[in-house]
Amino acid sequence: MDDRELVYLGAARQAELVRAGKVSARRLVEAALHRAERLDHRLGAFRVLLAERALAEADARDAALAAGGPGADGPLLGVPVAVKDELDVAGEVTTFGGAANLTPVPHDSEAVRRLRDAGAVIIGKTTMPEFGQWPFTESAAHGYARNPWNTTRTTGGSSGGSAAAVAAGLAGAALGGDGGGSIRIPAACCGLFGLKPQRGRVPTAPHPHLWYALGTIGPLTRTVLDSALLYDVLSGPADGDRWTARPARTSFVHAASTEPGRLRIAYSAEPAVPGVRPHPEHVAALDDTVRILRELGHDVREADPRYPDTTAAFLPQFCGGVRAEAATVERPDLLELRTRRTLRLARLAPEAAVERAVRAGERMAERAGRCFAGADLLLTPTLAARPRKVGALDGAGTTAAMLRSLPMIAYTALWNVTGHPAASVPAGFGSDGLPLAVQLVGREHEETTVLQVAAQLEAVRPWAGRTPDLPY
Repeated sequence: MDDRELVYLGAARQAELVRAGKVSARRLVEAALHRAERLDHRLGAFRVLLAERALAEADARDAALAAGGPGADGPLLGVPVAVKDELDVAGEVTTFGGAANLTPVPHDSEAVRRLRDAGAVIIGKTTMPEFGQWPFTESAAHGYARNPWNTTRTTGGSSGGSAAAVAAGLAGAALGGDGGGSIRIPAACCGLFGLKPQRGRVPTAPHPHLWYALGTIGPLTRTVLDSALLYDVLSGPADGDRWTARPARTSFVHAASTEPGRLRIAYSAEPAVPGVRPHPEHVAALDDTVRILRELGHDVREADPRYPDTTAAFLPQFCGGVRAEAATVERPDLLELRTRRTLRLARLAPEAAVERAVRAGERMAERAGRCFAGADLLLTPTLAARPRKVGALDGAGTTAAMLRSLPMIAYTALWNVTGHPAASVPAGFGSDGLPLAVQLVGREHEETTVLQVAAQLEAVRPWAGRTPDLPY
């Protein structure tokens, strides 16, 4: 097997080969780093590559395997994993996508620690818009992240660097964060599987929350099984968590490998944001998925979701989240002009207003839950618009950036307000050569059902075998 095949195998298969002694962790990591060093100047996926540290960590994984001691059977043994630059990696600066932090942090975040304990090798930190505010991965400090399928197009955001790294074979998997669609949107743009977990499923430590009730941490992966494997590693409460999800009824890997039986699935092309119209190819991808699900034996029916208007819950938490993260940086004078304008807007949402918005979101979760009164899952498009050209944020202040963001978040942000699990599932390719996707939304705490049906769709129209036309 050559290195080009290795880098596209995905996390589960890569770890399996390392544990079996067929590939060394060092070879896996070298292959990913070599590819990143050759291609990332075109993609902008990484803010920093940790080559020396990653190779030393890979050697330690190989030594543990040879000795048969602790760490020799980790579920992610030797897998090169990238980490979004809002999560702490010991010895590195957490930039939040900007230039206002300068000092390396002393400890890994809890999610990164769990990855290492499972045998993963952290190879770098990925790009994001400042504080993850936008569904486009563009920043004054680090430039554009570019879509591996067409480098003139956006990766989406805010976990766009992580998505580009996995889609281009620069990492076996990558961590992202989702506060309004920031895992699902770049997954949809880049042809990956991206599951936003139930709120509280993955700890946000050392912070009690990520953008209050909106934010979750999770992986972007090539396959459903890869995502399930990482969630089994990442899930579970930690000290200081503000929210904790109900324990899953089975392991996520087991769910991804198990048929769900006949389910009731509602579907709708209606966006949750008024005034936004979905692209016709996204509606066609939805209709094609409905056909496949019916052929799989599910009871699939069109529904009128009657989504609640979540603006009063989302916007104050958005403002409060940006304000809370901005308060931690060392050089606020180095924040982007657009961010400083957002912070002026945030003054209109004091802490008491943010907490009222959290409670309003909890009430909206009850209303949104009516979508599942007669259904186990809800199927929608992931995006309303096709991935636009890079430079979406050029010249835009806060208001213009918000307006340009609406077609990207029109199906996703609602589920951050309510906390429901939701996944972007690849659904073929558009006439522009870029990926298409649909969104599966589960009942509260029911990621397992989402994974089961996503795995069925993957089996019918496998997406991981197709890769961007990039040189090795």
